[in-house]
Amino acid sequence: MKRSRLSYDEWECIISKDIFGKTVNSELLNGYIGIIDMKEVSKIQTWKFNGEDIVVCDKGRKWLSILPQNDWYCITAMMDEKETVLLWYIDMIANQGVDVDGIPYFDDLYLDLVVYPNGTIIVDDMDELEDALSKKDITQEQFNLAVETSHRLQRGMLSNISSFTEYTKRCCEMIRKLQD
Repeated sequence: MKRSRLSYDEWECIISKDIFGKTVNSELLNGYIGIIDMKEVSKIQTWKFNGEDIVVCDKGRKWLSILPQNDWYCITAMMDEKETVLLWYIDMIANQGVDVDGIPYFDDLYLDLVVYPNGTIIVDDMDELEDALSKKDITQEQFNLAVETSHRLQRGMLSNISSFTEYTKRCCEMIRKLQD
């Protein structure tokens, strides 16, 4: 299982970024919320969807991280310069915490959901989850947790894309107010 930090250090193409985050307890969210403003990248990262190229990592792009406390997923909203969501990447997780340097992290359970603004949801890396189980890198309980969390999200908050978009917008507004 890979540990991912919400500073997104594994994205080696990001040369320079501003990062700001806070733990919040509000009606909207109990957990961590953060924003990364990309200042410089060594290589633009583009993902394809329905034959369309979507630039997810480039100078001016922003990533909003939403990590609810006591839950089993982490949302990354990948946004353009105007903070319009290009797509959401949602990791199913086994655990979360805060490193000694104050950066939140999660233990990635391989399974992801990629959600597009038109409501399309792609279940990603099920093969990696199954492989991790067969190699005993994860337990059957962790496998079940990833699948059940994915299903719960799809039936719940992701079932109404306009509501989910509004939730993301409100989270983005919250982090910007906290920055001021």
